[in-house]
This record gives sequence, structure tokens and C-alpha cells, in this order.
Amino acid sequence: MPLALDHIVIAVADLDRAMVDYRALGFQVLPGGQHPGRTSHNALVVFADGAYLELIAWRAPAPEERWYRTLSAHGEGLVDYALLPPDTAQALADAQARGLHTLTGPLDGGRLRPDGARLRWQTARHATPDVPFLCGDLTPRALRVPEGSVRQHPNGALGVAEVTVAVHNLDATLARYRALLGAQADGAATATTPEGIALARIPLGKVTLVLQSPAPNAVGESSAAQALRERLSTRGEGPCAFTLRSDHHALPATPNLSATHGVALAWQH
Repeated sequence: MPLALDHIVIAVADLDRAMVDYRALGFQVLPGGQHPGRTSHNALVVFADGAYLELIAWRAPAPEERWYRTLSAHGEGLVDYALLPPDTAQALADAQARGLHTLTGPLDGGRLRPDGARLRWQTARHATPDVPFLCGDLTPRALRVPEGSVRQHPNGALGVAEVTVAVHNLDATLARYRALLGAQADGAATATTPEGIALARIPLGKVTLVLQSPAPNAVGESSAAQALRERLSTRGEGPCAFTLRSDHHALPATPNLSATHGVALAWQH
């Protein structure tokens, strides 16, 4: 069962403020609605390729939720990302059959949109945050991920080109991705950069997943490797940056972290 990038989750302190700031960066931002039974609400930036950014905030403390704990302890920024399966239960069973027993579910979820529409989905979640969760629709996908002109952005954003994931142990995490993705991970390629960062690149349709960890046998440590190690020691494993594709001849400027609410965002054609 092929999996595709579904969405990237950005935890923010103030949803209204984040919506204003992302609009100032040239994105169309849509109010998403409330999560029934939880204190969270969200907004969406939907791309032409069908993936989207989720800006999520909480109206009241939710210490039982990992995303909220990360926001509370370490501030705004990327906290997770999801892959889209054709069938969540089947994708979960396939991954478990390949040895990924630390992926559990399916769990039911949903959202109440501002217009009153209710949408439902199922997720499967991994025990460690180096691996994405699965999020598959039970109601029509267009209810969760709107179509049409809302996917057109003044800054030219077309979709996600890369998602970079910080991990402690590249070999262990790559084995988990192979179990999750099956044959889709056959194209994975590993390398070590001159800066002492071990990488694995996994093509997933138009998106490349980039796993990175400090190389264990590097001589000395570059500033990039030090920054990665510091990131892992504070926010832990998980998505740490992403790159968007743009159709503009002149790429948008790389925004600062205050404008993106802690997100390392880059652009490419």
C-alpha cells in the first residue's frame, strides 16, 4: 500500500497570531476548527500537491499530549508529521507484519470545522517520534483537506519537496522506515556529509524524507553537527526542517524563525 506525505504539524502558542504571520509570508491560511474532546484548534496551509501544514494551538493545557508538552517545554516549532495511507488499518497491519510492532492503532479522531462540518479519520502512531504517524480519512478527504483556489499561494508555494528528520541512531531509524514503507524504501540512499552528519534519503513520490544524525565516527564536530546534537538533546527526535517548492522565478527569501514560529523553512524550484 503506497504511502504519501499527508501533513506537517507545527505547534504554536497563539493560533490567531500564527495565522497572521503565515499570511504575511505569502500563504493562504484556512481556519481548521476544533478537535472534539480536546482543547486544541488548528489552521491549515494546503498545497497543490495535496499535502498541508497544520498550525495547532491549545485553548487550555493538555499535558497528556506529546505535542503540547514539547510546545510547553521547548517552544514553538515542528512537532510531528503524518503519512497518508489508502487504508490505515491495512497499512498498520502491513508495517507490523514487517516487524514494526511499535506502531499501534488504529485510533479514531476528528475535527469540527467552523462551518459545522464534521470530519473523521484514523491514525496509527509510533512509540518514538522519529517515525511519522499515519492519518487516513474516514470521511471524504476534501472535508479535511480543501481543494480549489485555497491551494494557490501568493508566494508561489506548490508543495513540499523535503522533510528533514533529526534522529539519534540513523541505522535503527532507517530500519523502522523500511518496515513502515516496505518496497517504497528500496530507493533509500545513505551518506555522510563533510560536516559529520550521517544522512539517509528516502524518495516518497515527489517528496524526499531526509533522516539525519550526528555521524558516530566523525573526526571533530562541525557547527552543523553540534546544532543537530543540541536539537536532539532538547526537542528530541522528529521533523526539524522542511523545504517547499515554488513556481516563482525568484524564490521567496528564507524567513526567520520568529516569522515561522520556530520552523526552519527553505525553498527550491
